Order: sequence, then structure tokens, then C-alpha cells
Amino acid sequence: MKKRNTILLFGILSIIILATVQVIIISGVWRQKDEMFNLRYRLLSQDALSVMNRRWGTDGFDTARLVISAQSDKWVREITSIKDDTLSTVKKQDMLLYVKMALNDEQDLSPFLSDFFERNGVDSKFNYKIRVNRFELIRNDTIIPVYASEEFSSRINRRPPRPDADRQRQKAKSVSEIYVKGAGWEDNNFRLDFDYFIDFTDKQNIILRDTSASLALSLLSILVVVGLFLITYRNLMEEKRLSNLKTDFINNMTHELKTPLSTITVAGRTLEMPQIRSNEEKILETAKMIGKQSVHLNQLINMILEISMWERTQFQVDKKKVDMEELMKDIVGSFRTGSTNCTLSQKYNFNGAEVDLDTVYFTTLINNLLSNAVKYSEKDPVIDIEGFTEDSKVCIKIADNGIGINRNDQKHIFDKFYRASTGNIHKYKGLGLGLYYVKKIAEAHGGDVAVSSKPGKGSIFTVTIPY
Repeated sequence: MKKRNTILLFGILSIIILATVQVIIISGVWRQKDEMFNLRYRLLSQDALSVMNRRWGTDGFDTARLVISAQSDKWVREITSIKDDTLSTVKKQDMLLYVKMALNDEQDLSPFLSDFFERNGVDSKFNYKIRVNRFELIRNDTIIPVYASEEFSSRINRRPPRPDADRQRQKAKSVSEIYVKGAGWEDNNFRLDFDYFIDFTDKQNIILRDTSASLALSLLSILVVVGLFLITYRNLMEEKRLSNLKTDFINNMTHELKTPLSTITVAGRTLEMPQIRSNEEKILETAKMIGKQSVHLNQLINMILEISMWERTQFQVDKKKVDMEELMKDIVGSFRTGSTNCTLSQKYNFNGAEVDLDTVYFTTLINNLLSNAVKYSEKDPVIDIEGFTEDSKVCIKIADNGIGINRNDQKHIFDKFYRASTGNIHKYKGLGLGLYYVKKIAEAHGGDVAVSSKPGKGSIFTVTIPY
């Protein structure tokens, strides 16, 4: 159990390490794709600005500049009566809102960029964002502050100017925004500083599409490793289970062999006793005991030889056509003669069916099921045997009132050497081969055997053979 847990823990840790490595790799690929995406559009945007400037001598905001300049002139004239040059908060908000509306409504850069991207074969669907950093009115060389962003104020008042690349990184407020340009205007009436961004809302989907191959390979590698581990672990547990079954078989076989050998040994010593040699009746009784135990010992040896033979060659049957009802009555009758302590009932409705069977092996099949019904019963055995035809098959049901089989054991009871946990005790002798033979014989006839059972409620074995 400890070894099993160690293997399981080692496997889980290996999978976790692999998954972590794959996540790190995918994260690196994702970041690389994200940086390449941003770089591509920044470079294309700079090319577009250069083309616009060469063709029309504008950056796309000339109209907005004129509109803001004219409005700023009006605002300056309106506040000449304000002696302390202070503006109300509401007035500042109205001015800032107007500036933002002018920058958004009167700019020509966005449609030009979209057309430029499309002509260069890249995604042209984006949203643009204009972020005002500072707006001030100028009256008689007096600066009247209207708005300054916290970031802008921090950069101007507390820290030296950053390099341009660093400035671009700082200005992006979300992973989908890409910095394009910044502008600083100043004339007789106002001073304005703003930044222009393009925002690809489906940027993550585009990157996901580009990294889908790497992601699929990573997931596939993890699934393959998990699958291989599960298969290896299952095979290891199956090997361990088979090893335990073989060990149990050897222990049971050793016990079974010791019984007749011990009896024969004791009987041989008995025959050496003077008082026995002069008693012909005792000699005959002892000889019969030796003969009986020798037959039992021979059966056990033949059973081991049969197992070896079945492992090496395909199971062969010598079929001939027999009357099913007559055969069942003969088998059950013979079994009843040898088992006086059980109650047997029979009910057949084979409709005269004749089936191709190897009578010797089929008799072994039925006898094994009947023997188990008697062996694994804690009270007087009651066995009900029913036979009928269904879908071109003969069906034989053997129901008992024994100790039953739990659900977990039912999956393995037809395995070689397997003994159910409720029957694997010294009280119920056996080698774990009876039901294995039953399954083999049924399959050799093209049929099958199934079980239905509940612990303490008995079992029902159903054998089906085509005819």
C-alpha cells in the first residue's frame, strides 16, 4: 500500500511539474505575441502618421485645434471679470468636456489609420481613445489651470521626464490599448496636452488564434503524459493484483495438496501397525482411504496441468448435438446423488431444443456452479434451476441462497485464481478456478455467463449458449 501511494504521489507531482512548465512556456509565448502585436501596430501607426504629414501636412487634428482655439478665446473673454483668475468646478468640467468632444468629433486620424491598416492587410477594426493630460487657459500671460491628470502632474512635478518608450508603456491603461501619438499645443489662449490610443477589443482573441497551435500542443502533451501515467499505473496495479492472486493460489494449492498427502502418510503408517495388519477389515478401509485421497491428489495435479495447457493452447471442445433438457436432468440427477444435504428444484422449458455441446466440459460447467452453490452457503443449500430458450439461445439460471457476492468482487470472479473476499477464508476451500473454468467453457461454446448477486441474499448465475 505504501509503495502504491508513493508511485501515485510521484506521478501526480510529475504531472504538476509538467503542467507548470507548459503554463510558463505558454505564458512566455503569449507575452511575446502580445508585444509583437503592439509593436506591429505602433510601427504601422507611425508610418501612417508620416504618410499623412507628407501628403497633407497635418497630424489629423488641425480642425480640432482651430475649434478649441476659437472656444478658448471666448472663455478667456468671459472670465476677464474674475479678478482672482479662479474657475468653479462646474465650469472647469464643462470646459474639459467640450475639449474632449472637439478632439473626438473633429479629428481625421482614426479613419485614416483604419484605411491604412486595411491596405496593409491587418485588422482594421479598432476603437480609439483620446486622453487629455492637461488643459489650461492663458490670459495676459497668466495661466489659468482647468485640468491636469494625476499622472501628468506626478510626471511634471516629482520626477524627471522618462524616455519615450517608457512613457508609452506608462500611458497605456489597459492591455488592449496601444499608444500612437501624443500632442502638446499652445497658442495665445490655451495650452493642451493629450495622448491618442487605439484599442483592439478583440486583441486577446487574435493572440489566442495565433497561439492556438502552441496551446494545443501543450495540452496534448499534458494529456498524453496523464494518459500514459494512468495506463502505466493501471497496468502496475493489475500486475500487483495478479501477483497477489497467484500467491493466494499457491497458498490454497499447497493447503489442498497437503490434505491428501497427510492422509496418505497417516494411512501408510497405520498399515505398518501390527494390530492393523491382522485386521483385514481395517486394511481394506485404510486402502480405500488411500485410494480416495490418491484420486483427489491426482485431480489436483491434473487441474494444474490443465491450467498450463490452457495457457499454451486455444481451448478446444468436441461438440455434438444433444437434447438440452435430457442432458440437464442427467447432470442435476448425478449431482443430487452425491449431495444429500441440499434441496434442488428444476424447471425447464427448452421446447425440445438440441444444442451442439461438448458434454464433458458442459457437465463440468454446471457441476462447478452447483458445487459453489452448496459450498458457499451458511445454511441448508436451496438451489433453483431454470432453463428456457430466448433469441436462438438456451438460457440456464442457477439460483442459490448462499452468502452472495459484493459488487466489487462481481467484476473479477471469473478471473483466474480470483476468490471473492467473502469466500477467501479457510472455511470455504477452493483454488479460485471454478468460475474461471465456467467462463472459459461457456465462451468456447460461443456463449457467456453472467452473475447477479447481493451479499447475504444469494446469487443467480445465468449461462447462455447459442443453438
